[in-house]
Formats: sequence, C-alpha cells, structure tokens
Amino acid sequence: MSEAARVDEAMDGNVLVLTINYPQRKNAIAPAVRAALEHAIERAHLDKAVRAIVITGAGGTFCAGGDISSMDVGDALAGRDRMRRTHRLVRLMAKGAKPLVAAVEGWAAGAGMAVACACDTIVAAEDARFVAGFGKIGLMADMGLPYFLPRRVSVGRARRILFYHEVTGAIEGERIGLVDFLAQPGKALEVALEKAHALAAEAAGPIELTKKILAEGLDEALADEQTFQGLLFTTSDFQEGRAAFLEKRRPKFGG
Repeated sequence: MSEAARVDEAMDGNVLVLTINYPQRKNAIAPAVRAALEHAIERAHLDKAVRAIVITGAGGTFCAGGDISSMDVGDALAGRDRMRRTHRLVRLMAKGAKPLVAAVEGWAAGAGMAVACACDTIVAAEDARFVAGFGKIGLMADMGLPYFLPRRVSVGRARRILFYHEVTGAIEGERIGLVDFLAQPGKALEVALEKAHALAAEAAGPIELTKKILAEGLDEALADEQTFQGLLFTTSDFQEGRAAFLEKRRPKFGG
C-alpha cells in the first residue's frame, strides 16, 4: 500500500485503534484502505490480546466516502466482483467476534457513513456530520448501509437520508438514533476509547453471539446490493455522475 493511502494500527491496552490515513482524498475508502481495514480486523478477530476495536480517521475527518477516482468498472460482472470484495469487510465488521466503535470527527460521508453504521457503537463529535450522497453519482447506497441505517433510524428516516441526501449533524443524529454517544469536538477518539474499554471488560462470548443475532438478514441484503450496484456501475447515469464529480460540476442524469 502506498504512503498516500494507509490504515495506521496502534494498541491502547487491549483495544486496537485503526486510523484511516489518506489525506489526499480525505480518508476515502480506496481499495488499499479497504484491504488494510479488512486484514487488520480479520487479524484482530483471531487475536486474544485484542478485546475491542476502534475505527477513526486522521486529520479531523472520519471518511469522505468511496474513492470515486478508483471506480472505473467495465461491466456488471466487474461491478459485482468489486462489491463482493467490499462485502468481505462489511461481514467482518458486523458478524465478527470483536465489538467495534467508530470515533467520528468531521465528515462521515457515503462509504464513510456506511463504515460507521457497520460498527456496533458510533461516537461522534458534536460538530460531526453524516451524509449518504450515493445518488449524486448515480449509485445506490452500499457497504451495507441500506441494511444498517433503517435499523438505527427507522425506514422512513432512512428514505429521507438516502433519497434526499440530507446532511445529519451529530446532535440530531444522537436524537434519532444514528449516533450513540456525543463528544466535544476533538474528543471523539477519547470517548470512543472509553466505550471500547468498557466493552473489552465484558465477557466476550455474549457480545460475539449477540452480534451474530443482530446481523441476521445481512447476507441476503448484501446479495441484493451486490447485484443491484453491479448493474448501476454499468449505467450512463453513473458514468455522468462520476465524471461530474471529478470535474466538480453538477451531474445531468438521463434516467
């Protein structure tokens, strides 16, 4: 992985802290970042010294979304394969043994919002902001967000967030269930570590098995997502949305 896109790892006692560090793209989930998160979380699930995991972002931003510059998908099969690889990370987070806490500062946008929602607990600074925004580039929400989001905020609220690209501030997010705990600006990681250490002190078995129950239905949702997003990658609307994003203009969708 290049120095431009990496995930830093550090231990805080028995809590593993994973920091997305991709400053050029505001911590976007580039393929290298996704792979690094996947490998780190997979190792952590097998490591008895790790009792909980915190995911955060460097430089005051949690994650600005997917790395749209890397989304050069040629056909539906390639799109499905891209989603298959992405879903391995989602399953490790949602169905794996160790509890995960997201420490959100700044923006959690698109894939960043999905990563936060795949965690068991979301701690957000009071000035943090969440937005889905996938539709702005002609795609549907992915990385499990259509599964996780309505389970946090209700189906109706999820429709508003996903269809209208509503930006949700952390204080409002805590009111509607998107955010679990608030922190003062700049203190999200500190509070997230407190919560992670609390989880680390619990019996591991009940947490692992409860996670498995709470993730029931996830595989079916991801199977649909893999097929649907794979098709959307091939549409002219996605090509227009991607081009508009890279050219910093408003897209003109044809439908």
